[in-house]
Amino acid sequence: MHDKILILDFGSQVTQLIARRVREAHVYCEIHPNDVSDDFIRSFAPKGIILSGSHASTYEDHQLRAPQAVWDLGVPVLGICYGMQTMAVQLGGEVSWSDTREFGYAEVRAHGHTRLLEGVQDFATAEGHGMLKVWMSHGDKVTTLPQGFKLMASTPSCPIAGMANEDKGYYAVQFHPEVTHTVQGAAMLTRFVRDIAGCAGDWIMGNYIEEAIAKIREQVGDEEVILGLSGGVDSSVAAALIHRAIGDQLTCVFVDHGLLRLNEGDMVMDMFAGKLHAKVIRVDASELFLGQLAGVTDPEKKRKIIGGLFVDVFKAEAGKLKAAGNGVKGATFLAQGTIYPDVVESGGTKTKKATTIKSHHNVGGLPEQLGLKLLEPLRELFKDEVRELGVALGLPPEMVYRHPFPGPGLGVRILGEVKKDYADLLRRADAIFIDELRSTIEPNSGKSWYDLTSQAFTVFLPVKSVGVMGDGRTYDYVVALRAVQTSDFMTADWAELPYSLLKKVSSRIINEVRGINRVTYDVSSKPPATIEWE
Repeated sequence: MHDKILILDFGSQVTQLIARRVREAHVYCEIHPNDVSDDFIRSFAPKGIILSGSHASTYEDHQLRAPQAVWDLGVPVLGICYGMQTMAVQLGGEVSWSDTREFGYAEVRAHGHTRLLEGVQDFATAEGHGMLKVWMSHGDKVTTLPQGFKLMASTPSCPIAGMANEDKGYYAVQFHPEVTHTVQGAAMLTRFVRDIAGCAGDWIMGNYIEEAIAKIREQVGDEEVILGLSGGVDSSVAAALIHRAIGDQLTCVFVDHGLLRLNEGDMVMDMFAGKLHAKVIRVDASELFLGQLAGVTDPEKKRKIIGGLFVDVFKAEAGKLKAAGNGVKGATFLAQGTIYPDVVESGGTKTKKATTIKSHHNVGGLPEQLGLKLLEPLRELFKDEVRELGVALGLPPEMVYRHPFPGPGLGVRILGEVKKDYADLLRRADAIFIDELRSTIEPNSGKSWYDLTSQAFTVFLPVKSVGVMGDGRTYDYVVALRAVQTSDFMTADWAELPYSLLKKVSSRIINEVRGINRVTYDVSSKPPATIEWE
């Protein structure tokens, strides 16, 4: 059993970042809503608890409190932003509205040499005060410390920016150590989970393989598993892991929904059927998917349709396998590449109380009549952990470290209605963009621009523009190139690609893809934009 940290979510948009930083310290953690029961917290048996931020105010939402078990369990607790404020209020301190709000960069002075901040600083003032470069986002502040607490940090506009009761192991900061803008944030969270909470750093993907294999074997026994192989990182790693665990009890169904990248289907078959010797059935369902998507323009409806059709195809293929009598007894498990962010964002944590941000095809809408049990061996892992696991399983790094690709495929990179000719144009344009990113080396780093960007792709715009080719007038489609750099995908900056690279990509697309006569580059950051267009 791994030592565990429990993260209670009060509604912050960056709670997942807390979990990622904790996992990066090789400590297992889970996110759960703040209103879980006392019994749940006791049964979870965490070695430490972290309280997240929130959009709310402690004096407005009196229901948004940490359960009493947090304070009764006798384990260290770290409060972040709102988590600090609810800690203060629940333990006898006071919080009030601040007439000077802090949003963005701030410099915090550390006080008191607490265990959390001891030896942690970014610079010192002329007077010798240790200073931290942090990210603030708050309009309220703690005005009175609870009994037994001492001051741990301050800014001119927030005199109590950190507090601690070291006898009980309670620490709290008004800033956000989970975001990369807080320079020493990872060091603080590592200090809390490893040194203060005493967690062993044993959450390591290479070691996790045998543990995961044992879990799969115990859950599946001698039954059969069918897995929807999309070609993306998550389903590919899930397939490799399950195949390592149960071999021919796994049958992969690779559904070509007509919305894959150029030549992707052949690459998937070569890897899994050719190199891993897994059983893979390739289903060409492009007419089915494109037919159902005809006339649909709403992005959420497109996601729902694609997710629902995946279920239908799986059900049909499971039935065919059983009827064929080819040594397969019939699948009783449906395996999916669901990962932890999917679970959290879809409101799929164990208590089902998290807020749904958007639906994911991996976790949304499996009907009761499917008749298959669910096997999700990656549902506890973040994307970077899935990649580590894939490499440890022997998948090629170029497959594992491909940029993220949405579950609905090109269906949400074609704005508005999805049509086959749109998908064909987009496939070719996107392949040119990725090819040039891979082959263009940035001289200072020696890395390709593909490796220097976190996600890059092409978007098809359902509009036409006038152009000139040769002596003739054209009236063809427009595509937008999108490339971003990010460490966490919660925020992202557009990548400042060289003009020469953009020029070459544009020239190649316009000259090689008949039907496109204009190429644009998206220079929007997240926020306020999102990374994908839909």
